[in-house]
Amino acid sequence: MLNETLSIKINKTQNSKIESVDWENLPFGKVFSDHMLVMDYKEGAWGNPEIKPFGPMSLHPATSAIHYGQSVFEGMKANRTGDGKVLLFRPEMNAKRFAESCERMCMPAIAEDVFTELVKRIVDIDRNWIPNKEGYSLYVRPFMFATDDFIGIKSSDTYTFVIFTCPVGVYYSSPINVKIEEFYTRASQGGVGRAKTAGNYGASLYPAKKGNEEGFHQLIWTDGIEHKYIEESGTMNVMFVVDGKLITPSEDSDTILKGVTKRSVVEIAQHWGITVEERKITVDEIITALKEDRVSEAFGAGTAATIAPIAKIGFRGELYELPAVKTREISNKVSSYLSDLKVGSIEDEMNWCVAV
Repeated sequence: MLNETLSIKINKTQNSKIESVDWENLPFGKVFSDHMLVMDYKEGAWGNPEIKPFGPMSLHPATSAIHYGQSVFEGMKANRTGDGKVLLFRPEMNAKRFAESCERMCMPAIAEDVFTELVKRIVDIDRNWIPNKEGYSLYVRPFMFATDDFIGIKSSDTYTFVIFTCPVGVYYSSPINVKIEEFYTRASQGGVGRAKTAGNYGASLYPAKKGNEEGFHQLIWTDGIEHKYIEESGTMNVMFVVDGKLITPSEDSDTILKGVTKRSVVEIAQHWGITVEERKITVDEIITALKEDRVSEAFGAGTAATIAPIAKIGFRGELYELPAVKTREISNKVSSYLSDLKVGSIEDEMNWCVAV
C-alpha cells in the first residue's frame, strides 16, 4: 500500500483548455479537465501517484483488461458552494464500494482513506473546472484496469489506477420512460452484479439499444431467474412511492449495485419520518398498483442522474403513465434537498459533505 503520507508527483499542464469550454452547453462526459491522476501497481505494491496533463494512454495489444475484463470504476461529483468552497458528497461510500468491487474482480485494493485523499487531490488541482451554473458539477471518474501484457486467463499481476474529471450538465434533461425487462438479464446470483465493473455495462448495451428503439430511455432490470422481481435501472437504482410509502428493492441480493444516492434518499426519507420499505418488490405488485393509480411517484437515483423522474413505465406492450412531475412531493423535496446540500446552501446535518 501507499505510505501514510502520500508522495504525489505533480506535473501541471502548460496549456490549459479551460478557456475553450462552452459553459452554457456542456454535454455529459465529453469535455475533460486539464489533469489526471495515475498510479501503477506492480511487484505486489502501489507506486507513488502522479498528477499530469490529461491525455491518451499507451496500451500493449495484449493488455489483460481488454481481453479478460478486469476493470472497475466509480462515479462521483464535486460542487462549489456560494462562498467558493469545494465539496464532495459522501466520498467514503464510493471508496468502500470501489474496494468491494476490487475484491470481487480479484484486483488489489486501495485503502479507503487513500482513495478519498487521491480524489481530493485531483479535484483540488482542477477546481477551476467546477461549473458555477445551477445543476452542473464536476464529475469525477476513478477507475482501475489490469495491465499485464499476457494472453492467459488469470488475474493480472499489474494494474493502473486513474482518476480524471469532467465538467458536466444534467444527465437527463426531462422525465424518462422506462421498460420493465423480462428477457435479458443484468446480473444473476453469484455473479458480479454488485461490483461496479465495466462488463456489467457492456452486457447491458444491446438490450438497452432495443429498448431505445421502442422509445424507452432506460430499462428496469428484473431478477435473472424468474424475471419476477424488480432490481435496478440501467444508470441508477429505482424507487417508487406506493400508497404514500417509499419502496425500493433490498440490497440483500448480490445482484444489485449499492447506490450512494439511493442510500442517501432512504436515510433522508427516514429522517423526515417517511415510511420506507427496502424489500423484494414483484413486477406484479408495481403493475397492479399502476393500474389502480396507487403509484404517485417513480424515479431513479444515481450519481450521474441524481433524481430522475420516471414519466412512463412500459410492460408487455402496455404503457403506464405516472402523475405529473410537479405533483410529486417526496422525490421533488429530496431532489431539492440534495441539490442544496451539495452546494452548501443548507446545513449539512448528516455530515455527508467533505471539503476539498
